Amino acid sequence: MNLIVQGKDIPTPSLKALAKLTCAAAIEAVSSTAFRLVAADDGPRAEVAAFCDANALDHGWVPAARRMCDFGLLVMDMDSTLITIECIDEIADMQGLKPQVSAITESAMRGEIDFAESLRRRVTLLAGLDQSALQRVYDERLQLSPGAEALLAAARATGIKTLLVSGGFTFFTERLQPRLGLDFTAANTLEVSAGKLTGRVLGDIVDAQGKADWLNRVRSQLGLGKAQVIAMGDGANDLKMMAEAGISIAYRAKPVVRAQASYALNQVGLDGVIPLLGEIDHGT
Repeated sequence: MNLIVQGKDIPTPSLKALAKLTCAAAIEAVSSTAFRLVAADDGPRAEVAAFCDANALDHGWVPAARRMCDFGLLVMDMDSTLITIECIDEIADMQGLKPQVSAITESAMRGEIDFAESLRRRVTLLAGLDQSALQRVYDERLQLSPGAEALLAAARATGIKTLLVSGGFTFFTERLQPRLGLDFTAANTLEVSAGKLTGRVLGDIVDAQGKADWLNRVRSQLGLGKAQVIAMGDGANDLKMMAEAGISIAYRAKPVVRAQASYALNQVGLDGVIPLLGEIDHGT
């Protein structure tokens, strides 16, 4: 196994301590924020995890034989994963209802209430809002998470297809798709009448099971196996989707998600996914 260690600032003594703890053969710099401890003994996993937590470092055990080209599909949640905001909370802010909607969002992301029910409750509160508020949120508040473009560029260069699947809204996924060169998107559609939101969602809601179904639909379409899929998210409604992937990544996620994911990134950006996928075969 190789041990990937990532952080905003990684002191050399910390790397040396981890190398000693794992009897690593070498320390290699992967990027300015990532190092690979080569041929590390994964016996002391608990000690390594405790050390990294105490020193604000992300870590991941990666099979030495893994290559990025082993994968064929990257599936991403949108809100608070690919982008920094929860779109529905920012839309609600236009109505002066952000605290009420945010509280429901947080409860749903922690897995305390059913996602579909939480979405209906939140969207109902938006009834009567002018449709132009959606464009304002996109223009004024939507920002990509750090490292998002680097991750997508690496995926594209390696031939990995991308699926953005969201419990949020098509208004945003359909704008992000051409902007970021995403291959597939799926999300919920807000009903609009006379230029205003009606407070309803059209069609089937993309909930936890819906996300998993979309992952499997696209995976099958591409002729891929489960082991060739990467899925990442931050909330409880991402868990079913993540369970359908060979590798799952919890990004700045709720504890329930971090506990079930293959890897958790809390310190670095989305480009921190890249070293976890193994070495890049520059011959591809």
